[in-house]
Amino acid sequence: MYAIIRSGGKQFRAEPGQTIKVPSLAAEIGDQVQFEEVLIAGDEGNVQVGVPVLSGAMVTGEVVKHGKTRKVIIFKWKRRKNYRRKQGHRQGYTEVRIGEIRVQ
Repeated sequence: MYAIIRSGGKQFRAEPGQTIKVPSLAAEIGDQVQFEEVLIAGDEGNVQVGVPVLSGAMVTGEVVKHGKTRKVIIFKWKRRKNYRRKQGHRQGYTEVRIGEIRVQ
């Protein structure tokens, strides 16, 4: 069984037992989280598609850890104008172990 969920404006494929990295959630390590925006759910040949989400469907998981991705460097410049700007960014994420996928 799998589901496509939306979290933080992005979409992720979730399967029971799988660990996924979603944008930072306000939850402590070990807390249970629920994703109620399930877009698609399916198993061997049966696929249910929501318009835009499946009503009554839910994916639950457990927060494993929080962290930051690798650094991305943003460098702006204009030639011959003495204009240079360097900025770095590290996006935060929450690692979630998917537990159960419920579809009604």
